Amino acid sequence: MSTLRIFLADDHIVMREGLKALVNAQSDMNVIGEADNGRAALQKARELQPDIVVMDVSMPEMNGIQATMRLKCVCQKMKVLLLTAHDDTGYLRQLLEAGASGYLLKRVAAEELINAIRVVAAGGVYLDPTLAGKVVRGYVGTPRLRGAPQNNKLSEREKEVLRLVAWGYTNKEIASYLNLSVKTVETHKGNLMEKLDLKSRVEMVRYALREGWLREA
Repeated sequence: MSTLRIFLADDHIVMREGLKALVNAQSDMNVIGEADNGRAALQKARELQPDIVVMDVSMPEMNGIQATMRLKCVCQKMKVLLLTAHDDTGYLRQLLEAGASGYLLKRVAAEELINAIRVVAAGGVYLDPTLAGKVVRGYVGTPRLRGAPQNNKLSEREKEVLRLVAWGYTNKEIASYLNLSVKTVETHKGNLMEKLDLKSRVEMVRYALREGWLREA
């Protein structure tokens, strides 16, 4: 198994050192760089090309949301996992719009953070369970989100696949859960994305949030 290259961005050195110790204690992860502000995080991440950037939302010079947006413009394949101390929906909507692959509250347990990193690394989108409900309530009925209206009917199987994708499961995990082949899961995912005019996992998450589908795991 290849080692995940992790970049840390947080303006609090104690937090950063704790994250570094936690990540480096994993056999499949290694911290390759750090930054204490958003502007430095953007510059260094572009230079080092990590697999995943674990970034605080609230930082000086450039906040984590702004840094994520700019980073995704130039390094689209790079994954960003944002950490926040704020649980208001205004922040959470911005995190999804910025292109983050996940978000967590800073008070989460260590094992949950490591799990979130692995989910994001596998191509999933990780939503902090304690925050997802707030985002659901804020997105239900919001017309400005990308995604076709409900009259574009999905099959029940396509709805199952979309819901599991939105919860962060990989194609392989979905295939095992639904007793399908990975190729069949990919076909369902491609079909539902075409029906709903969705272009990425993040847009699939936003659509599922709007429809209220993430009330159930």
